[in-house]
Amino acid sequence: MSIGTESDLIGMQQAGEAVAYALREMTKYAQPGMSTKELDDYGAKILASFGANSAPYLTYGFPGWTCISVDNEFCHGIPSEERILQEGDLINIDVSAELNGYWADNGGSFIIGDDIHQHQKLVNASKEILRKTIDNIKGGVKIADIGHLMETEAKKRGFKVIKNLGGHGIGRSLHEEPDELLNYRNKYDQRRFRKNSVVAIETFIATDSTYAVELNDGWTMVGNKGGFMAQHEHTIIVTDGKPIILTAANEVLN
Repeated sequence: MSIGTESDLIGMQQAGEAVAYALREMTKYAQPGMSTKELDDYGAKILASFGANSAPYLTYGFPGWTCISVDNEFCHGIPSEERILQEGDLINIDVSAELNGYWADNGGSFIIGDDIHQHQKLVNASKEILRKTIDNIKGGVKIADIGHLMETEAKKRGFKVIKNLGGHGIGRSLHEEPDELLNYRNKYDQRRFRKNSVVAIETFIATDSTYAVELNDGWTMVGNKGGFMAQHEHTIIVTDGKPIILTAANEVLN
């Protein structure tokens, strides 16, 4: 969507606050020995306290309130009572929601407890790339150039990008134009970021794979060549200068 009125801005700020707070508190709450279902239920209560509705549940009938992916799961992981978090797990939480007709999306990868499996380098790379990406987005910048920046920064750090996942426009629904904001340069993509547009910018930084494939559960995605992936995501408003980060309260870049 494009921010055209003060009420649009306030609505997006409120939706951004709800998902950002939920993600931040879920990140703090997660610990070894906890099931991903318990963590999801905690997030659901937070969203409900804002009067917000789970976007994946509303839009796709997803079997959970948030997406929680662990270790080799890249994204869209289904919360489960059987999936118990372990010390050193790489976990990704993606929280998106609707509030009063406005939609916001954010996510972050982090390590449960101590980094006994050495995932921190991957997590840090994803954070650094998202920060640099957002710093370079403004009205008129080519979308493909931002994708090139993301892939170049990943390669510098010894990682790959997932080529069939990307950010997206957001605002009055979960996925809007511009869609497919990819982590690499699509030479056929001549689109540019537009001032006042709202987009969800996200990294998909991987150790071994370049594509994500869906498991038989119909939701969870893993790498085509295995390995691990880190994702970090903010919903932003594009301006003539630095973007306005609507989900800054999630603290994923801290």
